Amino acid sequence: MHSPPLAGGTAGPAALRPLLDVVLDALHDGAKTRGGPLPRGGPQAVAQRVRAAAPSILPAHGTGAEEALTTLVRTLAEGAADPAEPHCAAHLHTPPLAVATAADLAAAALNPSLDSWDQAPAASTLETLVTQTIAHEIWPHGDALVTTGGTESNQLALLLAREHHGPVQIVCGAHTHHSIHRAAWLLGLPRPVTVPAPTGTTDLTALDDTLTRLHPHPLLVVATAGTTDTGAIDPLPAIADLCATHHAALHVDAAYGGPLLFSDRHRPRLTGLERAHTVTLDLHKLGWQPVAAGLLAVADPHHLTPLTHTADYLNADDDTEAGLPDLLGRSLRTTRRPDALKIAVTLRALGRDGLAHLIDRVCASAHHLAQLIDEEPQLELYRHPDISTVLFRPRDADDDTVAHIRRTLLTHGTAVLGRARADGRLWLKATLLNPHLTPHDLHTLLATTLNARTPPPPTKGTPR
Repeated sequence: MHSPPLAGGTAGPAALRPLLDVVLDALHDGAKTRGGPLPRGGPQAVAQRVRAAAPSILPAHGTGAEEALTTLVRTLAEGAADPAEPHCAAHLHTPPLAVATAADLAAAALNPSLDSWDQAPAASTLETLVTQTIAHEIWPHGDALVTTGGTESNQLALLLAREHHGPVQIVCGAHTHHSIHRAAWLLGLPRPVTVPAPTGTTDLTALDDTLTRLHPHPLLVVATAGTTDTGAIDPLPAIADLCATHHAALHVDAAYGGPLLFSDRHRPRLTGLERAHTVTLDLHKLGWQPVAAGLLAVADPHHLTPLTHTADYLNADDDTEAGLPDLLGRSLRTTRRPDALKIAVTLRALGRDGLAHLIDRVCASAHHLAQLIDEEPQLELYRHPDISTVLFRPRDADDDTVAHIRRTLLTHGTAVLGRARADGRLWLKATLLNPHLTPHDLHTLLATTLNARTPPPPTKGTPR
């Protein structure tokens, strides 16, 4: 039996080229068979199709690269919720750019691991360039770490606050991402104190009162620039003022809204971000990167010192003293992919104006959708969007009907809409991250939603 070819080395590209044709054909055929934003039939039907296509994942004798790729990639594409489809608009799950995806292929083929310089000589320098470039969008001398996304970034921010200030008491709005509460639990910190967010953003009076009551405990306020449910942006300057008054540290979760920094039109919405001590960013949301592309940015690079760790086989003292860069303190993980490559390629390929164009387009699409909802008598708009998230529901519908409409769309494979609770009611959520959306796409999305309104089956007291 011949050994299968490798992806790296001078022979790697020749081995990959025919396999890429197989993969691209399978992606095309699977998407064509699916014929919409997600597969029809619901979870059981999709699972049955997958099992029928691949009854054995580990056969006694291999089927060969071409058959395995054709079967499994086509099956995956046929059963995908494809964010590149115009009516797939539920989550902060972006359709990745082709250029970023191509860069990710190179990262996978070369397979550097950023836990020691001798595994990633060029990749480590490229990561430094990327992290400094991104951090300098906020502060002139900041730095950043690459993470797997907002959850890891928020956890790192809380860890660094704990190491610098002791067991900090976290104070956050009711709209704060669940990862903050989970990180506090993981790190053994006190349960976060939650203040109201009745309009979707942190209530400043309640925050002031809470910080006054908690004095003199070490405090960390978490603000949000782009909530998951509505895309709302907290009043960052006012929150920063309160943090200064009460001597509290400030972390801003800008996983969604952070890339507004690249747009001259929308950057002012992030005024006050530069007063934070740490900021979460996530470019596999409003940055069109394949998962994962998160960052934690810090105003003071010395703030990262607590992450310093030594393992003799990776960053021995004498190697570090001899000039080999120490990468182990750049993450809580050991093995790390070179996710900075796709980010670097995207930044260079599109430039600031190209990124701004994409951001401006999706924000404009969200405002257009909100206008269409306002003009449709059968629909109710929650409010006009802050970024690219739009909440709406059929007028006079109850929560059971709203939930039923969403599940009907999923089962029929005609649209993927999210759900969010705001103002005490359940809403359908459209998160528009596809810069190729057209007015026709928005019209048909609303028409499809209205057509799915049928009486829900009687509930039996089961929680939604």
